[in-house]
Amino acid sequence: MGVSTALAETWVRRWERQQERYAVDREERFAVIADLVERVTRGQRSPLVVDLGSGPGSLAVRLVARIPSARIVAVDIDPLLLELGRTHAPQAARYVEALIGGEDWIAALGLDRPVDAAVSTTALHYPEPERLRAIYRELAGVLRPGGVLVNGDHLAPADPAIAALATAVGHCRTRRQGAGDGEDWAGWWAEVRRVPEFAELLAARAARTAPGSGDGNGLSAQHHEDLLREAGFRHVGVVWRCGASAVLVAVR
Repeated sequence: MGVSTALAETWVRRWERQQERYAVDREERFAVIADLVERVTRGQRSPLVVDLGSGPGSLAVRLVARIPSARIVAVDIDPLLLELGRTHAPQAARYVEALIGGEDWIAALGLDRPVDAAVSTTALHYPEPERLRAIYRELAGVLRPGGVLVNGDHLAPADPAIAALATAVGHCRTRRQGAGDGEDWAGWWAEVRRVPEFAELLAARAARTAPGSGDGNGLSAQHHEDLLREAGFRHVGVVWRCGASAVLVAVR
């Protein structure tokens, strides 16, 4: 039983809404990432972008709207989310199923030239530090000189007291915007399991190796910066922040 366009649109729309609970100023963060990619790839005929942990293509859709000539490779381990992306927004990206940091995951992307930008939202807080260091090295190896890794995620300040205050500020902002209302992550997945058309995809999902567990590795923005410098990136730093939500950029 296949996934229809209408069904995919319904569940992607619900996905977008529940994700707003977990990313402070999510649309602004997406816009900042697009600003950076647009600037770095200005003047290029067909920029090559890898979207790490793409889910159903939320970031890819926004990037291709901003940069229509971009070639986006969207990679994720979740077959259900990838199928929603392929069905809902097939024009946005080429969707690839692979575990970021897994064996031969770079080869699975089918890259035919150096990458101009690698982007991510809420995918790089899962790997443990040593694994993340290896992922950053692999990405540095496929990015062109001057290419960027742009990571939008929960990247708290290193000082625990400041991190707690930043998180509190973010929660206040989310409440003011009403983004914390409605369906949450657990509720979305509970309802997805009630849809017959998703049964095979959910079975495949259950058989996959999970990218991480719990709330993630808990690394601060500073720790990410240190790992990126060790991996060979020349310039690294946070360029946008709202509470604990931040956009971190690393230039190859």
